[in-house]
Amino acid sequence: MDVHKPTRRRQGVLPVFASFAALAFVLVSVTSPIAQQEAAAAVVLAEAETMPTQVLAVDGEYTTDVVRDGYGVTGKPLPPPPPPTPTPAAASAGSVGAPAAGVPDPGSAKAIAYAMVQARGWGEGEYNCLVSLWQKESGWNTFASNPSSGAYGIPQSLPGSKMATAGADWATNPATQITWGLGYITARYASPCGAWGASQVKGWY
Repeated sequence: MDVHKPTRRRQGVLPVFASFAALAFVLVSVTSPIAQQEAAAAVVLAEAETMPTQVLAVDGEYTTDVVRDGYGVTGKPLPPPPPPTPTPAAASAGSVGAPAAGVPDPGSAKAIAYAMVQARGWGEGEYNCLVSLWQKESGWNTFASNPSSGAYGIPQSLPGSKMATAGADWATNPATQITWGLGYITARYASPCGAWGASQVKGWY
């Protein structure tokens, strides 16, 4: 029965060939560059997920708009703040640019105004603004009259008769005119420097 011997040899070769094929498949998978790269990437990703979060502390104020380059994180500084808007308090400090008025002569209209400014709790800056304002308006002349508009007196009330609310002698008494003028300025501009600043812009107050 020699006819069956080749068949047995063929049947014994198949399992051996299958084993070699499986081994070759494993070796190709292990030594394949693509498989190695994928395995390395998986290892790096796993390590990155376990690493602690990095925190960068920088002195000063910065936005959260950051750019990551090859070496670190670069912060973008905040823009400078806008310049402050002048306020009546700032005006009191002379921020509107009125020149120093100096010490008024005793008994003069400016001396009367200085005492009234101090009584209202305003400082030297407000007095400086008042002197500049009324110097521009009337030259501190009690009888100053504007022929075109009819404005009258030190504060150039329009019409002059408005000052009667401060006293019947409004046409001749500088104290009455100053009292009315300071009341008008307070009601409309809060302070002499507020009125002076408006006059600088508009040409009148």
